[in-house]
Amino acid sequence: MSYVLNHDDLESLLLGACFFGSGGGGTLASARSLLAQFHAGDYYPDAQVRVVSVDEATAGETVMVAYLGSPVAINGAHFPQGPVDAVLAVRERLALENRTLAYLAPPESGALGFLVACLVAARLGLAVIDADGAGRAVPSLPQLTYAAAHINPRPAFLVSQTGLRVELDVQPSQGVNGAHTHQQDVATIIDQMMRPIVSQADFKQFGGLAMWIMAPAELARALPVRGTLGRALRLGRELQAGRLRSPEELVDYLARQCDMRAWLLFPQGTFVAAEVDSRNGFDLGKITIRAGERLCTVLYQNESLLAWDSSRSTPLCMAPDTISYFVEGDGQAVYSNGDLLLPDGTLNPALMQRKVTLLGLQAHPVLRERDGLILDSFMQLINAIGYLGPYVPLTGNAGAAAGSAA
Repeated sequence: MSYVLNHDDLESLLLGACFFGSGGGGTLASARSLLAQFHAGDYYPDAQVRVVSVDEATAGETVMVAYLGSPVAINGAHFPQGPVDAVLAVRERLALENRTLAYLAPPESGALGFLVACLVAARLGLAVIDADGAGRAVPSLPQLTYAAAHINPRPAFLVSQTGLRVELDVQPSQGVNGAHTHQQDVATIIDQMMRPIVSQADFKQFGGLAMWIMAPAELARALPVRGTLGRALRLGRELQAGRLRSPEELVDYLARQCDMRAWLLFPQGTFVAAEVDSRNGFDLGKITIRAGERLCTVLYQNESLLAWDSSRSTPLCMAPDTISYFVEGDGQAVYSNGDLLLPDGTLNPALMQRKVTLLGLQAHPVLRERDGLILDSFMQLINAIGYLGPYVPLTGNAGAAAGSAA
């Protein structure tokens, strides 16, 4: 069933989406900078956003819209001009074919991913679909269900905040959409081509992306991870109201209200250190948490990919399963990796005084398919940061994690 979001709803949405984003999906700081300008006026004709289900999106075409680049670099944006211009390019192309753009789809679950889709929809009079391409945030395009579903990636528009527009037209070697083996190549090639582009001076490490144009008949297979905006909105409201005061209460809430399995991976620790380096549109870094003599290290590439406990020989959790923070005490409870840091890249010292628990959430089954495009793509990234073992499902770690927490 469709529903409407206003400014206050979007603030709740950001909090819930931040938790589900596995440390990424854009920072709350960048999302709030954009949300602060969301009111009816010269830029936004109406300060409301209509959200529809996948089944309701039958009145026209859909396109995925996002910011692509470094979350830290995006922090200074006030209006989503790059994504708006990218969607306008898609709408113009569709008009030449007598087709109508009616809906936007977020790329992933995350504060910025959801908000950008909502703000662009408000600017252009479109609706947003209550689903996304992963149910968590991801570092690169091949990890999204649009790629796994073999949706045609052509054309793909990347636009800077100042209007510099790049169109990528990568032709698969087999067919319009590519054969199973070539769709991975196409999504990977587009992603690898875009990263150096956003590093150019005109882009300043980020740009607006619109790609994967979908007819109504394609949405069912492109968007199997559904209801993700709704669940983020509900969780955000609970967090704002202070009804979830402990990680145990949060785990229980996720089981009861979201039908999601979550585990306390590293409970009752404190943040002790952070490192980050921004390049090629990625924030590459690690966060260190201490609990007694044990250290937990979270490695991330925008999004958290791997969590290690110094007392164990296998990872606590690894992508595509979600790694999220819950910070106890007064103040904000959920953070992205970027939100933990000061502008100079060091850890916010105020957070060192509060207890933090690392939680693991089981990824949607489509992300965990053995030999599937999404899992293979995640494993390539994890191998690149130094882990050369196999994917260890979160369920395989649950008993050991609970034992080390006892």
